[in-house]
Amino acid sequence: MEIRKIQESGISDKKVLVRADFNVAVKNGTVKAAFKIKACQETVEYLLQKNCQVAVCSHLGRPKGEVNPEFSLGQIKDDIEKILGHKINFVDDCIGEKVSVGIKNLPVGEILLLENVRFYPGEEGNDLEFSRKLAENFDVFVNDAFSVCHRDQSSVTGVARVLPSYAGLWLQKEIYEMARVKNHFERPAVAIIGGAKIETKLPVIQAFEKIYDYVLVGGKIANEAIDQKITFGEKVLLPTDFVDERLDIGPETIERYSAIIKTAKTIVWNGPMGKFEEEQFAVGTKKILEAILASPAFVLMGGGETLEILEGNPDMGKIGFVSTGGGAMLEYLGGNSMPGIEVLSVS
Repeated sequence: MEIRKIQESGISDKKVLVRADFNVAVKNGTVKAAFKIKACQETVEYLLQKNCQVAVCSHLGRPKGEVNPEFSLGQIKDDIEKILGHKINFVDDCIGEKVSVGIKNLPVGEILLLENVRFYPGEEGNDLEFSRKLAENFDVFVNDAFSVCHRDQSSVTGVARVLPSYAGLWLQKEIYEMARVKNHFERPAVAIIGGAKIETKLPVIQAFEKIYDYVLVGGKIANEAIDQKITFGEKVLLPTDFVDERLDIGPETIERYSAIIKTAKTIVWNGPMGKFEEEQFAVGTKKILEAILASPAFVLMGGGETLEILEGNPDMGKIGFVSTGGGAMLEYLGGNSMPGIEVLSVS
């Protein structure tokens, strides 16, 4: 699919609304998975160089269409400022007069951060009127948030139907790398699928089973597959041993999975092997990560929990590509609809 790209837009001196993904965990006042925030930096720099006035919108958590300070993007303004390296001006709304004044008075080289779009019920409902209100203060829309492209929501698809719209530089990278591991990979190819919710992971397991050499399954979904007696072909491997009520994969499984990873030339990983938040159940995940980092394969990793695993790891640079998408990654690789990308297609 050919999409409209920001670098082909001739954009200059415009008021631009950028959809980014600032939906990060905040623990003890510190942002986790800062990588997700940094992902939009190249696009923001590009727009600033084109003398554009840049406003960034995002969601944070699940406020259920109501204003809730617990989910305000204002609480991470300082972190965003440090990560992007630009002064951030926060407005406590994402539509209306406050946004109009904020973008009009925005100093050169600074960024306007809008309040959580999910404070309005129209966001998740993709309400046309709300989409128009999001768009009314801007000339152009740029989507740089791959992680929400599986959502048909106002700040993803609605505003893209109102304004001239383009894919940001990060979104373009995500699409390229996803297509690479799906259609243009080297063998042996290995997918590692962990985490929870078998209903969301099963389609991608089945998709990889058709095209990859191995699919290694761990985490809660392995337990669910066993309990539900789901049958797979010989390329899909489930754990043969566990630790403490199946809260982590066991040493035999770690050894078997690591041996397969060692032979790989392409690796895709989404989701931990156990309840990694608790140290005693993080062994399997850490050992699999060690095997991946030691592999010469091209590696693509994604998913919120997977990003937490990598956070602060000095070897993160050894990973070929780290996706900001969790659910979006699974939907794309599983061959499902991606409304946020489709709306940017060249007709």
